[in-house]
Amino acid sequence: MCTLASLQHRHSDFLMAKPLKSRMQYSQSKKCIQPKGFTLIELMIVVAIIGILVAIALPNYTNYVRRGKAVEATTTLADLKVKMEQFYQDNKTYVGTPWCTPNGSVKYFTYSCTTAATATVYTITATPVAGQDVDNFEFTIDQSNAKTSKFDSSTSVGCWLTSKGGTC
Repeated sequence: MCTLASLQHRHSDFLMAKPLKSRMQYSQSKKCIQPKGFTLIELMIVVAIIGILVAIALPNYTNYVRRGKAVEATTTLADLKVKMEQFYQDNKTYVGTPWCTPNGSVKYFTYSCTTAATATVYTITATPVAGQDVDNFEFTIDQSNAKTSKFDSSTSVGCWLTSKGGTC
């Protein structure tokens, strides 16, 4: 901040030679030049803060996207189970069902169906498509609604894991 004292210190020889009125006019007509911009230290602090935020946010975002992709398997398996049960109600057998693969568009998983020789048992499995970042997932369901899943390194029997950490 420019003050009369700072101007007097910088320009003492000029200010001492002039009367007080001239000194006041000089201080009003000349403005102090303040430094503008950022220092290198300030920029490095900002870069460090951004780096820390990215280091925390990127893994969380990646897990969030992977959980969203896993939802395709659970919803499609539930839909296929309902269609298998409808087929069984109409035909009293699971053999020959057209519902072992989904009708709609699937992107992250492939679906397969196995029926036993007794015609009253089936298992539908969702296996990941390679290169879709869901390689460590697998979901299954059978005629008795027994669900199993593998989500990264966690496995579960009785429910489908939908998040990292092994909770249903």
